[in-house]
Order: sequence, then structure tokens, then C-alpha cells
Amino acid sequence: MIRQSRLGAGMAFSRISGIAALGFAFLIVLGNVITVPAGMPLTGADVGEVDAFFGAEGDAVAAGSVLTPAAWVLATLFGAGAVSALRRSERDRGDAWSLLGFAGLVLQNAAFAAVIALRLALVSVAGGHDGATSALWALHDALFTLNGTFLALALVGLSVGGLRAGLIRPWHGTLGLVSAALLFSSATLTPWIIDEAGPLGRLGLVGWLMWVVWLLAYGAALIRSPRSCATEPVR
Repeated sequence: MIRQSRLGAGMAFSRISGIAALGFAFLIVLGNVITVPAGMPLTGADVGEVDAFFGAEGDAVAAGSVLTPAAWVLATLFGAGAVSALRRSERDRGDAWSLLGFAGLVLQNAAFAAVIALRLALVSVAGGHDGATSALWALHDALFTLNGTFLALALVGLSVGGLRAGLIRPWHGTLGLVSAALLFSSATLTPWIIDEAGPLGRLGLVGWLMWVVWLLAYGAALIRSPRSCATEPVR
């Protein structure tokens, strides 16, 4: 009789998590493809613009929100697979970078769940509720921008862990660290970014676009691992 080795099982899960990373990246881009062309207001937009959008484009907001539960599941699966791929070598070095990255992914899931909930709430109060719209939008913008902190944690943890374990290449790790710096800078400047739409908001946008590329490359790194599902005799 033969059984799958522990290494083989781990690498099989890593490939599944790599596919999850690609799926996560696809879903978050698709969500923006749905809402941005519909006229989704930028961070710091005037309350009148916000009220008009959520009053007229409720279907687009709903369509975008439908994708998010699956995106959060895939993000968590990706993070778990990255931890599985990195933890053995980390234990030997006494590191825990992958756990830092996984914590960032979980926290960004929680933060963005609140962002999506606020968008759905804005649809329900749009039209004649300027006070409620203004308060909900301010909270939305603050959470949306501060979420850059958690994305930065994920990028730093999994980039450093991946580099030290030899899972990702230097350019990929550098991309992740630069993206993390931009997103963290955006989160730090939240009071000014949400005050009004302006060039500061582009820090987060550029960092987010780099985050998507980093995700795709990380998924590919997990999938293309040269190790195969080995088998060994049962003793």
C-alpha cells in the first residue's frame, strides 16, 4: 500500500491556494469593473454626488457586492496555502512572517466586509437622507482608506516570508514591499484623503494596482512549485 506523503499533500494544497489567489485577484478586479464605470464616487467625493450615485446605481452596487463573499473565501484560502508553504522553513529560522501576512489578509477581509455593508446601507438611504448619507459615506471612506494598513501587513509578511523561503523572486518581493509602502502611506494620510478628492488618493490606487499584480504573481509561484505529490510506502 502507498499513501501520500506529508510533503506531497502540502504542495497539493499550495497549488489549490495559488489558484485561489488568482481567483481572488480576478474577483476584486471584476467588482471594480462593475462599479467604477457606473460612476462610483472617489474617496472624499461630495455628498450630493454620493447620494445621486447610490440612488441611481443600486443594481451595480448589488452586483459588485455579490462577488465579495467568494472573494473573501478565496483570500483566506490563499493565505492559508501561503502559510502552509512557508512555515516549515520559517520554524527552522524562528520566523513568523507568513503568520503576519495571514493576519493582514484576515483583517482586510473584516474591514472590507464593513465597507461593502456600508455601500449597501447607502443604497437604502439614498434620496432625501443627506445626513445619513454623509455619515455613512464618511465612515465608508475612512474604513476603505485605513484598510491599506491591513493590505500592507499582508504584503510585507508574505513578501518577506516568500523571499526568505525562496518561493518568490526578488522583483516580486520588491513589488510587494513598494505596494505596502504606498498603501500604508495612504492609510496614514486618511484624514486628508477623505477630506476631499485629490491627488493623495492616487497613492492608494497605485498601491492597490500593484497589490493585484503581486497577487497574480504569488498565485503563479504557488502553482508552479517544482515539487510534486510524492508517495511513500506505509510502514
